[in-house]
Amino acid sequence: MFGIYLKRELGRRKKAALVIALGLALGIALVITVNSVSAGMTQAQDKVLQSLYGLGTDMTVTKARTAPTANSSGGPRFEFDAKGEDDDDAEQSSDRVSTQGGQALKAALVTQVADQKGVAAAVGALTLNVTKVDGSFTQGKAQSSSGTGGNGGQGGPGGSGGGSTAAPQVQGGGASFDVNSYSVAGVDVTNQDLGPLASSKISSGVTFTSAQANAKVAVVSKSYAKEKSYKVGSTLTISSTKYKIIGIATPDSSDSTTDVYLPLKQAQTLADAADQVTTIYVKATDSQQIDTVKATIQKNISGTTVTTSADLAETVSGSLSTASNLATSVGKWLSIAVLVAAFLVAALLTSSAVSRRVREFGTLKALGWPSRRVTRQVVGESMVNGLLGGALGIALGLAAAYTVTAISPKLTAELGNTGGGGGGMGGGPGGGPGQQSASNTMEIALSAPVSVTTIALAVGLAIAGGLIAGAMGGWRASRMRPADALRSVS
Repeated sequence: MFGIYLKRELGRRKKAALVIALGLALGIALVITVNSVSAGMTQAQDKVLQSLYGLGTDMTVTKARTAPTANSSGGPRFEFDAKGEDDDDAEQSSDRVSTQGGQALKAALVTQVADQKGVAAAVGALTLNVTKVDGSFTQGKAQSSSGTGGNGGQGGPGGSGGGSTAAPQVQGGGASFDVNSYSVAGVDVTNQDLGPLASSKISSGVTFTSAQANAKVAVVSKSYAKEKSYKVGSTLTISSTKYKIIGIATPDSSDSTTDVYLPLKQAQTLADAADQVTTIYVKATDSQQIDTVKATIQKNISGTTVTTSADLAETVSGSLSTASNLATSVGKWLSIAVLVAAFLVAALLTSSAVSRRVREFGTLKALGWPSRRVTRQVVGESMVNGLLGGALGIALGLAAAYTVTAISPKLTAELGNTGGGGGGMGGGPGGGPGQQSASNTMEIALSAPVSVTTIALAVGLAIAGGLIAGAMGGWRASRMRPADALRSVS
């Protein structure tokens, strides 16, 4: 009897049922869309942080910031000896290799960090800037000073400052030359699960082996290899030292922030930084205890700055950060407001529909229907409307999420200063914080994944909407008496 009556009443009131269902559907679709876009924002931020930190890294340790001295230089200086007066166009080239930010830690600290309570693994890396100057000049002596790339500045996400020019300082002659910088990361070849190379895969050639701890071999990023026309087997020369390229690395997400990877010992030799590292990558035994591990390291190892992924996330700005804030704040409250409105409209429409059925419910009570049976009938109708609205809402929400994913709007992530050692934020080669004074900008494609949890939430909201509307209508119906039906006839 319940099912037959329910089917008949819903069939008689198709328009009213559709209006109630559509109101709930819009609210539920908005919730699905906001949740899926927020999930996409979170994934995008994770990609940014992953490309900087490396897979499995919970925090990094760098040298604490130190105040610059009065004699500190604003950038690398290069000096060339001009040829004789008869040589009108002398070509020379020089490389300047420096640790990013000029800050370095003793390599022994890697073991000390690894021994701290809560630390599962620790790996050291040395991040460098190589500033290459190619010049031609005549007579006299030419000297230049340029800040390009010397203290961690590098051009763009790929880490290459390609094509940068410097204003030369010339004594007794004329000079013209270009300054180009690129980034180098020294990798601990015995443990590549952490560190600057961990977030990339070798798309061509091979990676380092443990036997190549001091070998003159290199892995270059895909973007840098394309820019310089490098391939596996090519030779890369840094400060007169030749390195054979054994592999091309493709980052798992976004662009690489490192151009060239070398064995750690080779990087230390190039920078004249024996037994030194600039960044220590740390993996905690329990991700829930990261703050505790951070406090332990800071307490037991002085002169260092510990930066977690949460700290780094706070420095991400640009359209990614703006959109994420909108999705999590404005989007959340907008969803709540629309849902409340949809529930209220559904309840009012249901109550109004019950009021128009005074004769019907009064007659049923006169025939012996108890109030609870009338209430159950109204709630049943509202539940069907709610489930119909939930189905429509899920369909609309999935369509909206699919549209966002298909369009894949591009968002930028600007990586600012964390205040770590070296004067800048991590985003330079090696990915550790406190390495780069100039901010990087990455471009991320937004997606809108819909999880099972989001679908379950939508179903729950549909049921809740039906129950609220049914409760309102049922309460109104339960208050009717058989006499109401007689009054409605007159």
